[in-house]
Amino acid sequence: MFEISVIIPANNEEAYIGPCLEALLAQVIAHRAEVIVSANACTDKTADIARSYAQRFEQRDWHLEVLDSEEGGKPAALNRADAVATGGTRVYLDADVVMSPMLLDALVKVLDRTEPAYASGDLKVSSAQSWVTRAYGRIWTRLPFMTEGVPGAGLFAVNAAGRARWEAFPQIISDDTFVRLQFTPDERLPVSPPYSWPLVEGFQALVRVRRRQDAGVAELARLYPGILDREGKAPLKAGHLLRLALTDPIGFGVYVAVSLSVRSRSDSAWSRGR
Repeated sequence: MFEISVIIPANNEEAYIGPCLEALLAQVIAHRAEVIVSANACTDKTADIARSYAQRFEQRDWHLEVLDSEEGGKPAALNRADAVATGGTRVYLDADVVMSPMLLDALVKVLDRTEPAYASGDLKVSSAQSWVTRAYGRIWTRLPFMTEGVPGAGLFAVNAAGRARWEAFPQIISDDTFVRLQFTPDERLPVSPPYSWPLVEGFQALVRVRRRQDAGVAELARLYPGILDREGKAPLKAGHLLRLALTDPIGFGVYVAVSLSVRSRSDSAWSRGR
């Protein structure tokens, strides 16, 4: 039995899984943890790279398990990992996320309570190669949802009471939003240590991801009436938009262009977050 289970769904993440696991090994925390990499339908070396870290995790008295399934889909990968996880605190981590060294300890401490709780760190967008993605990211990270809420993009954690809020992950597009909205805004807790998460590269990729995100929200509204009432997003006011436009006209222009392109047609096909 472990106090913490870190669950990492991974589909063809050979370029990212190494840095993700290195960051976990660098965590400054006294608790023991198990790390479960749930590889799904990988056609690259993701699972092999993950297995190569097993001895290093054992050396710090942690356990690394790699589940390698031919079945695709992130919800199925999450459910396979949840089925074997033993920790009361569950940390759900995308394979392309790099945690800062104090983040896991901060999450465990803030979740040490009897009432249901959800937590995440301070999201920092990774440096992008595309100028378009860099410009978009500058605006996206300044929106009220990002600056005033606990979005949990790429990384969120729940305590045992919080995990009891839902059963298996449903087969839906937006699993992260589904989990976040199991909690009221007051139950979603921020911690200050940061983590790094990449956006997709290029204009068309940003449009595809935004379309998928919008389709995911629409799907949640259809399948779970009333769930969006728990969002608690601060409204995006005209004054805020004006400040964004004046202080970063290029970034604002890219953000608006992506938003307008998203509305041109709907597309619910899967597209990774970066």
